[in-house]
Amino acid sequence: MYQDTTIGVVVPAYNEAGFVGDVIDSIPAFVDRIYPVDDASTDGTWAEIREHAQRQNAPTPELVGDGGTMRRVVPIQHSENRGVGGAIKTGYQRAVADGVEVVTVMGGDGQMDPDIIERIIDPVVDGRADYAKGNRLLLGDHADSMPAFRYVGNVTLTYLTRIASGYWEIGDPQNGYTAISAAAIEAAGVDEMYEFYGYCNDLLVRLNVADMRVVDVPTPAVYGDEESHIDYSTYIPRVSGMLLRNFLWRLRAKYLSGRPHPVALCYLLGAGGVATGVGAGLLALLGGAVVPAVAAVVFGLLFLVLAMVLDRRSNDHLTNVVSPTRADAPGPTAE
Repeated sequence: MYQDTTIGVVVPAYNEAGFVGDVIDSIPAFVDRIYPVDDASTDGTWAEIREHAQRQNAPTPELVGDGGTMRRVVPIQHSENRGVGGAIKTGYQRAVADGVEVVTVMGGDGQMDPDIIERIIDPVVDGRADYAKGNRLLLGDHADSMPAFRYVGNVTLTYLTRIASGYWEIGDPQNGYTAISAAAIEAAGVDEMYEFYGYCNDLLVRLNVADMRVVDVPTPAVYGDEESHIDYSTYIPRVSGMLLRNFLWRLRAKYLSGRPHPVALCYLLGAGGVATGVGAGLLALLGGAVVPAVAAVVFGLLFLVLAMVLDRRSNDHLTNVVSPTRADAPGPTAE
């Protein structure tokens, strides 16, 4: 228990033999329950999870049941591969059912430093936020330790996710080192959460519609011998399409469910103006007038910018950033 709050850690793992056991063993003693979720791995991940669970599990004071005995490590195995979002969803569901109050996620690949878990959970435990997430881009030296191709992709997804989610101060949305309250899990409708690698972006949109507060926490980027399971040829189009769908869903749920909000109206006028201008521009290639096409595009862009400004103002109270300090600098494990 941490500051009178029960803490759970979900450890999603797919083919992480050689890593996941060390992750389980590295989790601080104040954590009440650990949920390693094997997402139908094809290597020795499940055997490694069970081995390390047996080492740690012993009769302990009752937390929320188990007849007076609690298993600190609760191994879970999927019969079919569902993706990292599916594994995290399973862990969230089990933690909420067990009565855990704050749930953290630590990947089974060892990229998340267990020594800073308190930094991640503190904003949720003390009530400043409903959801806290790591951000490797808040300090320059953190970003410098990230491979260039990941950095470019991360920055691109940061801006797309800001537009889609309405959290205009967040960065590094793909960072999976997070903490969330049980109340936020239920409010966000996590049972319907996206199960592919874009789960973290999807969850942010759901949290915004539920008016949940999100805070970014400086974290180091740690890259070692682990291998990424992301196939960018499918990742980019799938996540981009998901963000577009979620953006439209958020506008409808947040700004059109009752009286139309200026944000929705400005986005509609902006999109309409750009579309009209592009159409007029195509006609101009066949001998039509160019000026109306340019005017329509400019009109549309101005309204899109206005929509973003209004959207940001409407959501400012839901976003915060933990101020980076010298203590946030990467340790010797960052590569």
